[in-house]
Amino acid sequence: MRALIVIDMQVDFCPGGALAVAGGDEIVGAINDLMPDFDAVVLTQDWHPADHASFADNHPRAEAFSTVQMPYGPQVLWPRHCVIGSAGAAFHPALATDVADLVIRKGFRPGIDSYSAFFDNDHATPTGLAGYLRDRGLDDLTFVGLAHDFCVAWSAIDAARLGFAATVIEDATRAIDLNGSRAAARDDMRAAGVSLA
Repeated sequence: MRALIVIDMQVDFCPGGALAVAGGDEIVGAINDLMPDFDAVVLTQDWHPADHASFADNHPRAEAFSTVQMPYGPQVLWPRHCVIGSAGAAFHPALATDVADLVIRKGFRPGIDSYSAFFDNDHATPTGLAGYLRDRGLDDLTFVGLAHDFCVAWSAIDAARLGFAATVIEDATRAIDLNGSRAAARDDMRAAGVSLA
């Protein structure tokens, strides 16, 4: 059975938001149109406490988009975004949230980020999504949303590593493209067995 995994279609990632992805709002209609073609729809939601370690302004003299070393590996420091309960953390108002079977919130642990829908960035702490999908017999996963080169790519790669069939519909994603990250993400996804459609 097939599931559509909609990654982080939130106000802060769309134009005008705190960490806007260029054209992020342009894909909402395409995502909504895809939903009826699947047996289940899962939405993910970045959900950070105000003291989150990935926020540049929580590190003295740190610049946004710089990289620091965390206990779990390199971490990009982002502008403050998707703070729990904030307007920016809400889903884009045009997204068809009412048809979602499940909403997975990620990144709520203060000391570790969570790009993937399946694991925190230590690649070990699970979100619970894999168990939910397996329990429902959903083994063919399609990924859309924001951002192509971070949360979408990490989610699709983890899905493939966990034994799911994983496809990314690139027309229904948009990328940050930080220092060539989009091309690198495409290479990483292909190497992991993810289909790019």
